[in-house]
Amino acid sequence: MHTEFEIETRGPRLYEFTQDVAAWLRDCGAVSGLLTLMVRHTSASLLIQENADADVQRDLHAYFARLVPPADRPEMTYLTHTAEGPDDMPAHIKAAMLPVSLHIPVIDGHMRLGTWQGIYLFEHRTAPHRRRAAGHFMSDRA
Repeated sequence: MHTEFEIETRGPRLYEFTQDVAAWLRDCGAVSGLLTLMVRHTSASLLIQENADADVQRDLHAYFARLVPPADRPEMTYLTHTAEGPDDMPAHIKAAMLPVSLHIPVIDGHMRLGTWQGIYLFEHRTAPHRRRAAGHFMSDRA
């Protein structure tokens, strides 16, 4: 079984879509197997991260913004891919550093995430985007 999740973004931050994935698994009758998610863009990432305290998401965003600043900053003048704006190449770098796919076990119809874990799209670009994540569920049952 497969699907595609659409995540509307409004700038750089983490966007949780755990409930969308859980609803799809429920609707398609998934029981036990492996869920694979992959973001279909080169300037965004996927993360499993804490969903209990929003400070975690803010701190992650702040950390990566400091680690890889925009191309118009003096320390980033070595970047040459700037045609799409000063946030574009840094977004590609962040996506190269972070996961773009996730594998999550599903048992008895539920993702085996930890108590405080959620699934996030990490948007690295400044402008709003409509991001897509491909989802594939492979059942244990042949």
